Amino acid sequence: MKSLSFLSPLAPQTPSSTRRSVLAGITGALAALILGAGLAAAKPASPAATAAPVAAKGEPILVGHYGSLTGKEATFGQSTSNGIKLAIEQFNAKGGWKGRPVVLREYDTKGEAREATLAASRLVESDKVVALLGEVASSLSLAAAPIAQKAGVPMITPSSTNPQVTAIGDMIFRVCFIDPFQGYAGAKFAHENLKAKSAAILIDQAQAYAVGLGAEFKQNFIKFGGRIATEQTYTGGAQDFTAQLTSIKSAKPDVIYIPGYYTDVGNIALQARKAGITVPLLGGDGWDSEQLAKIAKDAIDGCFYTNHYAPDQPDPRVRTFIAAYRKAFGGSVPDGLAALGYDAANILFDAIARADSLDGKKLRDAIAATKNFPAVTGDITINENRDAVKSAVVVEMAGDPPTPKYTATIKPK
Repeated sequence: MKSLSFLSPLAPQTPSSTRRSVLAGITGALAALILGAGLAAAKPASPAATAAPVAAKGEPILVGHYGSLTGKEATFGQSTSNGIKLAIEQFNAKGGWKGRPVVLREYDTKGEAREATLAASRLVESDKVVALLGEVASSLSLAAAPIAQKAGVPMITPSSTNPQVTAIGDMIFRVCFIDPFQGYAGAKFAHENLKAKSAAILIDQAQAYAVGLGAEFKQNFIKFGGRIATEQTYTGGAQDFTAQLTSIKSAKPDVIYIPGYYTDVGNIALQARKAGITVPLLGGDGWDSEQLAKIAKDAIDGCFYTNHYAPDQPDPRVRTFIAAYRKAFGGSVPDGLAALGYDAANILFDAIARADSLDGKKLRDAIAATKNFPAVTGDITINENRDAVKSAVVVEMAGDPPTPKYTATIKPK
């Protein structure tokens, strides 16, 4: 195999032993797997179609990714990057597009809006990518998407759930569900599964993601007949949540909804249990990181969050993806961000094939026409708002140490 088709000028350097492991793993994975149909259920091949695909060797097609490869939410960008890279290797191994391989140009946003804007500008203006993949955080996608829109370059965010992201323009898409549905899913689970009659809400007031998701949970929980006992706010990166947790404890809610990111949620869980709060904590996909349990330890045991997929889902597509990912990345189990990065890249490649063109407008039209795409995170249809219509899952952090366990599937309304 030739060197991998990834160019990451601003990405953090990986120890050489880890790079060797990843490269060896990807080589083994691609040699062992049948990659021609992605994760779709394929029809049996005819004898004439069983020859091994020829790897792409023509003129490269440049695709951009901007994500938080470093910073306090670094696992988000790193996981997304891994998923994208796996999809690219599979696509190139089966011949790319008309023999042309995809090459990834990737920049680190460091989790900062200014860096996201700079990265997107560089990708579309200097690197001339045919499409953008990113960002994870809604605030960062909101900062960068106008650049893609103005340049006429299609952008697919794997996991920005704030509704305003795709409202920026007709070049902006997503493969994740949006906050109105995720808030509904969390409220429905709290009401029906946890039997909660009252809820406290604790929101990171600086994050568009947290503010929007908190508002949707509140609205839907009240519709289900629940009561909001108290609403509290904090700013991401805070270390002391004593005042907020004291108010929450006094309100005696049945559940606490915390639509924040794993870095803060881990600290909140530790301090909540120390304060004597024993009710379940509930959150959104911002919790999805292996670092959550490392920070919170057993304080997060018995807590729940809505997500895009669960590693132990009884789904053949999930099993196939996990096997390929683990072989490629040293045995690591992919989180939801990795799965969404993989899905976003594959939907782009599917659109390129259907458009039979790299023209921005034609690619946009092909992405918009995506229907029932068999992705890892569920069948994806892009609606008129360029949002993905799909189910959500709820996972429970359980075990020693706590790990995500599939609990329920919540279907769209």
